[in-house]
Amino acid sequence: MPQASAIVRRLAFWSIPLSIGVMGLKFVAWYLTDSVALYSDALESIVNVIAALAAFVAIGYAQKPADTGHPYGHHKAEYFSAVLEGVLIVVAALLIVNEAIDGLMAPKRIEAPVLGLAVNALAALVNGLWAAALLRIGRRHRSPALEADGHHIFSDVVTSVGVIFGLGLALAFDQPRLDPLLALIVAGNVLWQGWKVIGSSVDGLMDRAIDPADEQRIQAIIKAEANGAIEAHDIRTRVAGRASFVEFHLVVDGSMSVEKSHRICDRIEAALREELEGVRVIIHVEPSHKAKDEGVRLREA
Repeated sequence: MPQASAIVRRLAFWSIPLSIGVMGLKFVAWYLTDSVALYSDALESIVNVIAALAAFVAIGYAQKPADTGHPYGHHKAEYFSAVLEGVLIVVAALLIVNEAIDGLMAPKRIEAPVLGLAVNALAALVNGLWAAALLRIGRRHRSPALEADGHHIFSDVVTSVGVIFGLGLALAFDQPRLDPLLALIVAGNVLWQGWKVIGSSVDGLMDRAIDPADEQRIQAIIKAEANGAIEAHDIRTRVAGRASFVEFHLVVDGSMSVEKSHRICDRIEAALREELEGVRVIIHVEPSHKAKDEGVRLREA
């Protein structure tokens, strides 16, 4: 777990200088061409820098240990960063729409198109490789902030590809209005990406349950490790950033000693922690008459 936290934080840190470098490339491409689409793409890269800073701060705060004011930890801080990132994606889309409308009203011919497109393509390539790394590692270590950053940067890649394609069409057919027109289409895609990031993050803030596949694994582990217990019921789970919480009632024989029932709980907890990274387990032990018909039967009472 500490190693995973270090990997996530390191990746979040390097997103900052990388996003600044990509922003610089995109503004160079706009300066060379005076293209409204490339200017819109450069505007979105400013949002990338702000989002990278927010993600780095949120991930650092989320990794703080639990304290008296936050006994369950600070894991949800990453969701706030992800929500902010989603909002910033939407803002970027609206900025692109604004610039595109201006371009449609007063279309301009593109200067130095080959060099400008080459610079923008380089920025898109760097962004694409980095987005893939953020999404892969963010999913592996269950970091909402990294995943949101990855989705944001990927939407930026889509924007850049669309802009390059649009400029190519505008040059090939000598139609300057194709430049801002395609920028409008790309803005719609960026807006959709932002909406998805916001929806996923808000879902996390609402204490959503873990994936159904993991819930089945949890039940299988309880069955395998609860030798001596009778039944388990009210199994509830929730996800908070990179931490998962599992809580359930374990029914044992009423005459069983506290020490023996505690050993069963320790065995289940150890197996769950080994199988699910970052899991926190709470088990409430109950006597046999508390068993429920809808519970997971472990053996006959």
